Amino acid sequence: MSQPFKDAVGFCKTIMRNGFDAYVINARLQELTLAESGAEQELDICTEASLPEMQRLFPNIQGSDDKGIIGTLKEGGVTYYFYPADVELSSYTEESVSKMTPRLMKRLEARGDIPLSSVCPYIPKAKDMYADFADLTEGTVRFKGIADEALKKDYALAFRALRFAANYNLDIERNTWVAIVRNARRVLDYVPTRDFIDEWRKVEAESMYKFVELLFESMLLHGLIPELAALSRVKQIKNPEEGEETVLKHTIDVMRSYPEVLPYDWYGTVACMFHDVGKLYTADYYDEEWHFLQHHRVGAKVTRKILKRLSFMPEDIDLICELVQNHMRPHFMLTDRGIRRLKAHDEYPRIMEMVRADIKARGGSWREFNHNIKMAERAEIPEDEIEPLLNGNQIMQATGLKPGPQVGAIREALLKAQIADDVHTEEQAIAFAKAYKVRHGM
Repeated sequence: MSQPFKDAVGFCKTIMRNGFDAYVINARLQELTLAESGAEQELDICTEASLPEMQRLFPNIQGSDDKGIIGTLKEGGVTYYFYPADVELSSYTEESVSKMTPRLMKRLEARGDIPLSSVCPYIPKAKDMYADFADLTEGTVRFKGIADEALKKDYALAFRALRFAANYNLDIERNTWVAIVRNARRVLDYVPTRDFIDEWRKVEAESMYKFVELLFESMLLHGLIPELAALSRVKQIKNPEEGEETVLKHTIDVMRSYPEVLPYDWYGTVACMFHDVGKLYTADYYDEEWHFLQHHRVGAKVTRKILKRLSFMPEDIDLICELVQNHMRPHFMLTDRGIRRLKAHDEYPRIMEMVRADIKARGGSWREFNHNIKMAERAEIPEDEIEPLLNGNQIMQATGLKPGPQVGAIREALLKAQIADDVHTEEQAIAFAKAYKVRHGM
């Protein structure tokens, strides 16, 4: 081993003793070029240490104007070039170790060897979020160069491409798309969960439905959140006119509708994403119809398991699971007491908006929702200030009934009618009580 190589190995050991990786790049090829007569004495080293860290270890090291080089060090007539190591956890396994640099490539080409530019492994350099993408003004999301080779540099680019497509409402170029689909298994194997979450959190609430669609179509959702992908095989009735739809299709439609009233609400949109996940576990087919009893409670438990797996913060998990668990409450006509209990929830506005988006997505009836909105307006009045227009004695006098539960039933129905703005005066209240008695055969 020549002295320059011994010195290079010594530099690497010094760096490694201080807690950073370092190695001589492609020692065999560098030995060849170093031995050439008349050639400048140069060697390339790769390390994960930054320039400030290197300057602490080697005070004579100089920074470089080339962004792909950390710095240069001249010792004993030899120039040592320090290149940044590939520290991306999601990069292609076999090409994580640098075997070529621009300097070494030029030296080999000058020797008359076959140019290696088309086959050399990735040379690490400073990353830019858009660096591996063609200009988005082209109107599509496209990887630069050969799509599969671009993904090998960093498989997290697959999620970034989906994010760009969703946020900017762009199509994904066909070769880029098929590369993502073809490498879906590698993306799932190599990209850490935190990198996926980092991309997901940058998806706008208004665009999240599209992001989930793309995750599903690319087969990435099947590995990330299989419970959600499985909803594509669970059916339900959309409405009597349109017949069946998949629960996943309905989920995506709800996610599309929710931000129309509550824009920028990322957590509320995520809750919509999971609001029906419990249907996978509660689906039961009888009387020629699908039933999903208590899917909201089961779904909240499943959502908690999924979000823990994805390393969400505990407070975010609690918020999303509360929305999933309570999203069914306003689907029924609530009494005054029921609406007051619902309004006591801190997330009442989000819950009501989830229901609105749910109804819109299914083309369902607004009767219960509108009733609850009116009841909610009435609930602004303190409960002890609400009294029916007729007390028990007046109801008995108007209807001829004797004391008993029937009088209480009329009083409760009259109170509901008042809250719904169907009865306004005492005369209308008397007419209502008489009609209620006849209608219920009292």
